[in-house]
Amino acid sequence: MGFFDFLKQPDINQGVEQYKTTSGAILLDVRTPEEYAEGHIPGGQNLPLQNIDKATYIIYNRDTPLFVHCLSGGRSRQAAAVLKQMGYTNVTNIGGIADYRGKVER
Repeated sequence: MGFFDFLKQPDINQGVEQYKTTSGAILLDVRTPEEYAEGHIPGGQNLPLQNIDKATYIIYNRDTPLFVHCLSGGRSRQAAAVLKQMGYTNVTNIGGIADYRGKVER
């Protein structure tokens, strides 16, 4: 890993493809309900960052593959860190939907 690799943002398009091919995976959108309603990636579940501590009520298995995204990548980075602290073992921050090139649902 190079010195500036930490500046690279995850590629949400690659992340969504990886989500689609991962058995039992959950796509977690940590934006607000209002942002989610404006357009979201098909199959994504909305769990706003401010409610991330409620993940245990909907994701029982801590080994479930979680692919986390938000608008630009900042909130998803925070959410991924909290989920890992909560004991989730397979968490991937895939960045922000602002860079997503696929279909969105409203």
